Amino acid sequence: METQVIDQMGRGLRDLRISVTDRCNFRCTYCMPKEVFGAGYRYLNRTELLSFEEIERLVRIFAGYGVRKIRFTGGEPLVRRDLEQLIRMVLSVPGIEDVSLTSNASLITQERAASLYEAGIRRINVSLDAMDDQTFMAINDVGASVQSVLDGIAAAQSAGIAGVKVNAVIKQGVNEHAILPLVEQFRGSGVILRFIEFMDVGNHNGWDKSSVISSREILKTISEQHPLEPVDANYHGEVAQRWQYIDGAGEIGVISSITQPFCGGCHRARLSAIGQLFTCLFASEGTDLRAWLRDGSTDDQIDQRLRQLWQRRDDRYSEIRFTEPMANRQKVEMSYIGG
Repeated sequence: METQVIDQMGRGLRDLRISVTDRCNFRCTYCMPKEVFGAGYRYLNRTELLSFEEIERLVRIFAGYGVRKIRFTGGEPLVRRDLEQLIRMVLSVPGIEDVSLTSNASLITQERAASLYEAGIRRINVSLDAMDDQTFMAINDVGASVQSVLDGIAAAQSAGIAGVKVNAVIKQGVNEHAILPLVEQFRGSGVILRFIEFMDVGNHNGWDKSSVISSREILKTISEQHPLEPVDANYHGEVAQRWQYIDGAGEIGVISSITQPFCGGCHRARLSAIGQLFTCLFASEGTDLRAWLRDGSTDDQIDQRLRQLWQRRDDRYSEIRFTEPMANRQKVEMSYIGG
């Protein structure tokens, strides 16, 4: 039986993002820079990770609050062994209507794409920050080519995964020149391209306000070549602002966490690979659900604790990030909770 939970700002809980691993085959400079996540970095061992059964158990509880959408993230979720089994388990939970992935797509072969589709994946968000190898390799820092990502996208589409979105983080002095080449690549392809303002997630990505290229600037750059018009949101609280090409070549989105915060419509929570629950992308600390799962707590006991946790929630970091108390706040790393 569903009984919705509401936080201090009147926000319900509809979406749950679940990190299934802290490992990734990329070392993107804004997420897992090599100087931090280098050869000596200690990754989680398997016993520290939530098991598939523990994840399914939590999803069943969250579904009771009205959660309908699950997104698996990482790290890179495709490095988690037997991920398709977990996808099937979660899709079998009553109330769960949609399970999707956030991936760099470099590991999506034709065989893997078919396996993901068979398991129930219909939507994938892919990270791609430039169309030229020089820039893209400098960002991913492991020599992965643009073509490896494009091949993964093509494999997903050929397997029947129609809902492909490409996310590009735009940073001043790094890849602002990539905006139009990305547009040209995906216009008319059925792929929805979304540009994301460079955000101060975590503590090691070198964020500075001067590095942010606003969504307004991005839209201006695109519109000068391909005129755009706004499109209504698909649902209340949708993160991306939607725009479509006037000539009918599809749509794009912009995510404006810095210049146009959307905290008031945030209905999502994030679960780390070791079971820490974060009620904000910019949170300093989480709540240890793994301890509850492994100490003999019943589902009802966990349910009550989670309800109380969400009811106390008052997060609105993006609206107050430039106020004095926020200046030196430590935040959880994006690679830990999947963005």
